[in-house]
Amino acid sequence: MKETASEYTYKLRLRVRDYECDIEGVVNNANYQHYLECGRNEFMRHIGLDYRECTANDYLFMVSRIEMRFKTPLHGGEDFEVCLNVRREGVRYLFEQDIVRLSDSKTAVEAEVEVICLHGGRIAKETPYDEIMKPYFISGDK
Repeated sequence: MKETASEYTYKLRLRVRDYECDIEGVVNNANYQHYLECGRNEFMRHIGLDYRECTANDYLFMVSRIEMRFKTPLHGGEDFEVCLNVRREGVRYLFEQDIVRLSDSKTAVEAEVEVICLHGGRIAKETPYDEIMKPYFISGDK
């Protein structure tokens, strides 16, 4: 978890829907991946990248690895933010993402999501979209 909200490149506010919860009333673990993906997709849209356009140009952004640490459960009706930073390391885009419950600022999930881009069926070392993303990249130091 970051020390302050200003340490995130992007934040998206969402609310837990009841159907995302299991019989115990907590968010089912698989739904956290949906929240993380929603955060990444909205970030891309926010900076002017459209996945459909990328795909039409034969650039396919794909998750190649995801690591999640569950910290505090979310419950139905709770508001939360999907927060992220992104950096580029070689052919990988690394998204450091936190899901933070707004009522008490507790981190529900910490995640690192590795994304690659395929072009013509091969991993792209560079893409025409890197220039759009470059101002949002943080340094590789953790």
